[in-house]
Amino acid sequence: MPQGARDLFGPQPGATPQPGPNPRTDRVKAGAFLSGSFGNAAGTRPYRLYVPSRLAAQPVPLIVMLHGCMQSPEDFAAGTGMNEAAEARTCLVLYPGQTAAAHKQRCWRWFSAHDQRRDLGEPSIIAGITRQVMREYAVDPARVYVAGLSAGGAAAAIMGQAYPDLYAAIGVHSGLACGAACDPASALHAMQHGNAAITRNRRAASPGSRMLPAIVFHGDRDTVVSPRNADDVVAQLKQGRAFGMRDASGRSPDGTAFRRVLSLDASGTPVIEQWTIQGGGHAWSGGRQAGSFTDARGPDATREMLRFFAGHPHPSPGVA
Repeated sequence: MPQGARDLFGPQPGATPQPGPNPRTDRVKAGAFLSGSFGNAAGTRPYRLYVPSRLAAQPVPLIVMLHGCMQSPEDFAAGTGMNEAAEARTCLVLYPGQTAAAHKQRCWRWFSAHDQRRDLGEPSIIAGITRQVMREYAVDPARVYVAGLSAGGAAAAIMGQAYPDLYAAIGVHSGLACGAACDPASALHAMQHGNAAITRNRRAASPGSRMLPAIVFHGDRDTVVSPRNADDVVAQLKQGRAFGMRDASGRSPDGTAFRRVLSLDASGTPVIEQWTIQGGGHAWSGGRQAGSFTDARGPDATREMLRFFAGHPHPSPGVA
């Protein structure tokens, strides 16, 4: 999210979406970063798709990456290094793109009540892009994940709540919980102070509601989105359920300290990981300088998210 608050929220609902590039319907060689677009009644958005070079006939995981404000799919890919990591793990990586017509600073509209529910607004577009890629490529429906940074992290939290049948697990970096705000004024308050009340008023999850596995990152010196929001994300996911707890804190190879708290289910499996980066600001931990809002220091959020996702396939994926 940008530092300046005045222009943070841009056009209000009703703005005409700007169409993205035409979809690529031809088959291209693997190992490419492709362009496409998807549209439905809620609007049209472009996307980029990374296809690993070793793509084979067997179904592979799909990682959906939602960028932050003032970012683009290309910028987010460069800063997180997710394409390179996915190449090593043979995953598809999908980057839906927000447009300046939908929001002046290209923020996903996580703060709009209309854009927090299943089959409405931007959630319907992001889910539609996900399903389009699943139809066009051999994707394992049990290994579809969504992650994001800042506004994209808040959007990822929304997608997990709205489509628990589609996404197996989520990654929220420097984001906010679903329903943390319903308009620009409440959004500013939530960004600065969090909104613990959302744990008592969770947006209704759609069919197949379940405990959604999640990995959550936040810097404890983030002045754009308060670290309290990470606690809200975790509390919303738990919804009063009892969990075992384990502290797995430590230091990254460069010496950056982090607190890592694991929430364990009845079998002792970690279902939520909450990482708090000491001294971290509003930036992707372990990111690359090639992209914006990144911090090369600290644990590698990209690597840790892929590790976590690999351990959490969907127990009963819905039909895409």
